[in-house]
Amino acid sequence: MDRTILVIDDEPDILTVVSLRLRKLGYRVLTAAHGKQGLDIIRREKPDLVLLDLVMPIMNGAEVCWHVRNDAAVKHIPIILFTASRSTIVTEETLRTLGVNDYIIKPFEPEEFVGKVERVLAQGAQI
Repeated sequence: MDRTILVIDDEPDILTVVSLRLRKLGYRVLTAAHGKQGLDIIRREKPDLVLLDLVMPIMNGAEVCWHVRNDAAVKHIPIILFTASRSTIVTEETLRTLGVNDYIIKPFEPEEFVGKVERVLAQGAQI
């Protein structure tokens, strides 16, 4: 069975690059351009992993995390948070508060990205 990863980001270039990289590694990839669309896909498709941008229109990443972690049907799904700002302080407390498994600062190195995706998929949600 193919593992499915949902990428939620409002930047089309990020969606394209990340999707291509993940497909090349053999993953089934779904994409969403904003949080509301992403949340709908999470509930419908129940992906194995969500890669989630923090700052987006309509519904931001923190709101998506809250909805996922408070929905018994999908709360087990691991989430890796994307953030574009190095000034955004992502601490262990922030990760716990949002219920995410890890984070990646954009732009990211491909090796770091792949390593985190594989590690989080192997570990599961562990929230």
